Amino acid sequence: MKNFALIGAAGYIAPRHMKAIKDTGNNLVAALDKNDSVGVIDSYFPNADFFVEYERFDRHVDLLKREGTQLDYVSIASPNYLHDSHIRFALRQGAHAICEKPLVLNSHNIDALKLVQEETGKQVFNILQLRLHPSIIELKEYVAAQVSSNPNKVFEVDLTYLTSRGHWYFTSWKGDDNKSGGIATNIGVHFYDMLGWVFGDIRQNEVHLKAADTSAGYLEFEHAKVRWFLSVNYDHIPEDIKSSGQRTYRSITVDGKEIEFSGGFTDLHTTSYQHILDEGGFGLEEARKSIEIVGEIRNQGVVVNKSDIHPFVNKVV
Repeated sequence: MKNFALIGAAGYIAPRHMKAIKDTGNNLVAALDKNDSVGVIDSYFPNADFFVEYERFDRHVDLLKREGTQLDYVSIASPNYLHDSHIRFALRQGAHAICEKPLVLNSHNIDALKLVQEETGKQVFNILQLRLHPSIIELKEYVAAQVSSNPNKVFEVDLTYLTSRGHWYFTSWKGDDNKSGGIATNIGVHFYDMLGWVFGDIRQNEVHLKAADTSAGYLEFEHAKVRWFLSVNYDHIPEDIKSSGQRTYRSITVDGKEIEFSGGFTDLHTTSYQHILDEGGFGLEEARKSIEIVGEIRNQGVVVNKSDIHPFVNKVV
C-alpha cells in the first residue's frame, strides 16, 4: 500500500483521483485545498487529514516523514498555473508527482522540472488518459498499419469538443487565461496530446478563432491535417444534441469516419494510476508536445484561412 497526498481536493476532478487511489488499493493520508467543501473525502478516505493552508499542510507532511510515514506520491489537481509549484513540492518531499493536465502552462517549465527530477531522483507523471482509452489505442494501431503500407499517408481529421459551462466558469480561475491558459489549454490539451501520439510530429499550427468561450484552428501533423473546434458555450451545441438533454458533444472523425470514444472516461483515472503503479506512466517529455502546441495557440494571432477552417467556425462568427 502506497501513501498519497492530494493537492486540490475540492476541485471538479479530485474525486476521480480519490477513487483511483482507493481502487488501486492505496491510502490517502493528507489533502489540501483552500476551499473546504470536501465532504466527498468521507466516501473514500475519512481518516485523511485535511488542510486549507499550504503552510500547515507542508509542516504536516514534513512531520509525517520524520515520524516514519513517507509519502510515495502526491496527486496534483490544483489550478493549472500552480501545477509547476506543486510538482516541485512533491519531488522535494521525496515523493513522485501525479499531475492533472496540463502538466504546466509553458514548455520551458518542463526543462526546469527535469532538473528538479534529476536532483531528487523522483519522477513526474502526467494524466494523459486518452492514450489509455481502448478506442484511441485502436485508432493508433490502425494509423500505424496504414502508415506502414503507405509512409506518405496523411489523414483528414476533424476534432469537435463542446462542453457547456455556466457563468461560474468565467468567475473562477478557469476563466482567467493567466491561470488556466485559456480554452485550448484548459479543455483541449489532452486532445492535442492524443493527436500527436497517434499522428506524429507537429508541422503547422494556426488559430482561426480565439474568444473567451471558444477557440478553433488548424493543426498539421506528420500524418494528419486537423481542423479543431473547442467551446464551453451551450449555444454552440447542435440542436439534435440539445434536444436529447445533453450538454456535451465530442466528435473525432478520421477520413470522414466517426471514432466512438464517448464511453469509459470516468474510469480512465484509475487506469492511469494503475499504469503508473505498474512502472508505466507518462513523464515530462511525453507531455512536451501538447504543451508546446497550446503555448503556440495561446501566443499567436488569429489567421484568416478559408480552406482549412472548421465548419463550426462559420456558425458562431
